[in-house]
Amino acid sequence: MTNFLKQSWAGLRILLALTVLLGVLYPLSVWGVSRIPGLHANAEATDTTLVAVAREGDRYFVPRPSAATLPASGGSNKGELNEDYTRVVAERRTAVAQREGVPESQVPQDAVTASASGLDPHISPDYAALQVPRVARASGLPVEEVRELVAAHTHGTFTTTVNVTALNRAIDSATQK
Repeated sequence: MTNFLKQSWAGLRILLALTVLLGVLYPLSVWGVSRIPGLHANAEATDTTLVAVAREGDRYFVPRPSAATLPASGGSNKGELNEDYTRVVAERRTAVAQREGVPESQVPQDAVTASASGLDPHISPDYAALQVPRVARASGLPVEEVRELVAAHTHGTFTTTVNVTALNRAIDSATQK
């Protein structure tokens, strides 16, 4: 019986120690780091182009809409037969058409359908081309220069895509000259 009590007491101590360590101290340390000045949910990942970074203003290219609720990432289970989904897509199509000054029939599908992770920095060349006149007008860059920047950030093996995060950084660099 004493052997059983010793083992039970040892197991209970380990349980308590791990509960304090992993259930209290670790979450508090993560929370504490998140409160460091200069770090916030909308901070741009500065050394990567693997994450979509939406920028404010007409001088920037717009990435795909996100199905995620930030700061988390994750998709939606809504399909094209879901009324809420079709309504949201229609609203996005109207908004993009108005922003870009084109008929709704010219708005590419990736401009209105969400990136499942909310983190995808890529758009189609068609969506990038649609945005070129607006970005050129707002940034003060010639249309041809903006087209060249789009071409420089267009890559792909199986599908050709444009990296919006890298492209918007190039727009910043070109306008700072």
